[in-house]
Amino acid sequence: MIGIPLGLIYVNAGEWAIHKYLLHGWGKKKTSFWNFHWAEHHRDARRSNFVDEAYVRGLGGWDAQTKEAAGLIVTAIAHLPLFPVAPFFTATVWYGIGNYYRVHKKAHLDPEWARTNVPWHYDHHMGPNQHMNWCITKPWFDRLMGTREHYTGTKKETADIIRRKTRQQDNSD
Repeated sequence: MIGIPLGLIYVNAGEWAIHKYLLHGWGKKKTSFWNFHWAEHHRDARRSNFVDEAYVRGLGGWDAQTKEAAGLIVTAIAHLPLFPVAPFFTATVWYGIGNYYRVHKKAHLDPEWARTNVPWHYDHHMGPNQHMNWCITKPWFDRLMGTREHYTGTKKETADIIRRKTRQQDNSD
């Protein structure tokens, strides 16, 4: 049973590390497979007030969302050999992978839900520093590693919302 809390900690640490080092580290390189995260997902979320249209389209194409799903499936399969030795840990990792996808998708389809329920991820995309707030499902490792930077509910966010609304009105005129 110790595998359950260990699995939850492991998944959150992995979420933090993969996001920081793989998706943002290697992902900044234009020739990297992981570039989809920065070049598509971040770009689209920033332009659309946190919505990522790839989640609306579904898994039909080879875009940021399907690459994310493929990476998660490969990660789940990679943990399969652990199941006979550590079934609770492995099942918790699989749960964490599924939960990550569910939360990430819901967040980018419903920005108000994200702002309320996963503000650290909303802050990651919409805040001034997109190189902080690496966690998606829980902010545990951001707090532990000192990478949790608050933006939601700040004066800066209020000013940015007003600026975006003004820009939208100017563009619609």
